[in-house]
Amino acid sequence: MKNLRKVILRTMVVLAILVAIVGCSQTKKQNIMMYTDSSRGRPFAKDPDVVNFKGKYYMYYTMCKFGDGRPGDGLALGIAESNDLTNWVKVGEIPPKHEYEKNGLVAGAAIIIDNKVHLFYSTYGNRRNDKICHALSDDGINFTRNPSNPIFNPTGDWNCSRAIDSDIIEHNGKWFLYCATRDPSYKIQMLTGANTPVGSDFGRDGWTQIGSGPLLKPQLPWEQTCIEAPTVCKHNGRLFMFYAGAYNNRPQQIGCAVSDDGINWKRLFHEPLLPNGKPGEWNSSESGHPGVFVDNDGQMYLFFQGNNDMGKSWYLSKKKVGWKDNRPYLY
Repeated sequence: MKNLRKVILRTMVVLAILVAIVGCSQTKKQNIMMYTDSSRGRPFAKDPDVVNFKGKYYMYYTMCKFGDGRPGDGLALGIAESNDLTNWVKVGEIPPKHEYEKNGLVAGAAIIIDNKVHLFYSTYGNRRNDKICHALSDDGINFTRNPSNPIFNPTGDWNCSRAIDSDIIEHNGKWFLYCATRDPSYKIQMLTGANTPVGSDFGRDGWTQIGSGPLLKPQLPWEQTCIEAPTVCKHNGRLFMFYAGAYNNRPQQIGCAVSDDGINWKRLFHEPLLPNGKPGEWNSSESGHPGVFVDNDGQMYLFFQGNNDMGKSWYLSKKKVGWKDNRPYLY
């Protein structure tokens, strides 16, 4: 009987310790952003971009297909809301609507101009015919498409005319739009862009393509045959571009380049700024598709997607960005 009591007491102590450990782990996880959207049958949220609008944070991201064969089933855009940039609640969707986007939509960039949200996104599922589009919102949830959509795709014999993964920033009196395209063989993903004067309505006829070739193409071993998902910020008057290198799950990782004029870009690092996670970590398959966000207090964040199952699921997270010697680093 005495030995039985000792066994029971030891068991209770072990259980109490386990409960304490689990409780600490759950508390810790609540302070780490890990967002996904399971509304279409699988955990899937990609391509994050965030704005601070009318006292709330809104995140725009790509949702998966339903996958059940229904007519018009394609990727769509999700909208989530937060008060702290960590805990997010889904508040809306933007499904394909018009003929040019019927095969699907992919999230790109969201910016605030004159108290309105401007959303730049791309069509998806059309391969060489995917293009950049624009929409406008007064509340961050309900959007009106630009009547001239699609607004941009590159030309020239060096690319296949495709355009996805957009971002936009104001620099030297112009809006610079960046996106990804592919070479004519459809094998190498690289970056292109266009600009339009400040004050533009972002309509199709207002854009001028930048240069006569790619702005950035894969060169480093870890970039393999793909550079995509550009996202750009400004620091001390210079433009800094975070980008994804390598195709999804190969693994995709995040690098950074710098430019003074928005046209000529130079890499800051030979290795990824944000690599994929170690085996067993949530992002061991990739850390990809960055979205940079600067809050009203000046703090910068890098949002990104990841998974550890080769793309069966997709989650979104973030890291704070700091600066040292005019170069970014991640907390």
